[in-house]
Amino acid sequence: MTSINYIRWLGHAAFEIKLAGKTLLIDPWLKDNPMAAEQPEAYTQVDAILVTHMHGDHFGDTAEIAKKTGATVIGVYEVALEAEKKGAKTMGMNIGGTLTLGEIKIIMTPALHTSQKGAPAGYIIRHRNLGIYHAGDTGLFGDIALYAKLYPIDYALIPIGGHYTMDPEQAALFVSLFNPKYAIPMHYNTFPPIRQNPENFAQQLKKHAPNTIPIILKPGEKTEIKQ
Repeated sequence: MTSINYIRWLGHAAFEIKLAGKTLLIDPWLKDNPMAAEQPEAYTQVDAILVTHMHGDHFGDTAEIAKKTGATVIGVYEVALEAEKKGAKTMGMNIGGTLTLGEIKIIMTPALHTSQKGAPAGYIIRHRNLGIYHAGDTGLFGDIALYAKLYPIDYALIPIGGHYTMDPEQAALFVSLFNPKYAIPMHYNTFPPIRQNPENFAQQLKKHAPNTIPIILKPGEKTEIKQ
């Protein structure tokens, strides 16, 4: 029986991804997240946790989950050091770097933002011909087009909240730089400054990236990965 691969939005920038027999978490801020679909104790089997940057709403419950499950924390070098200090198993890397996790290849991309430790980042997760991109917290920048030439992106997880990151129109223009098959909005409606209607993002995609299909998830919902 073949297991189903999926992308599940946990609220804010947190995702659970099942791919190639591995369970990955990205930015698992759950305990104090008013939108969280799960709590840290829900996770007993996790292979890796990818952290985009050192802000509390992204590093979140990383160390707690990693220590409990034995998951490897992947992040920019300075973020990995912080997780290691908290007792987690880590693998530090840096912008442009790649690593492998079984059959999965992980590429760290830039993000235009700030971070309390190290540099902010995003990730392209590759398995065979499939690419999933988590942009992290970012404003508009053009270099993602170069990464996408080498590592084509099928699913893009894109912040749309504005204020701290891109808003829906900026996000749609950003998506047009690499034209993924699907775009999933994230990092919105958690706090008053980032209130957004994700349907506005879907409408902006029609204008800027008409070949990209929006997938609007509610916290806890998943979409099956088509590979």
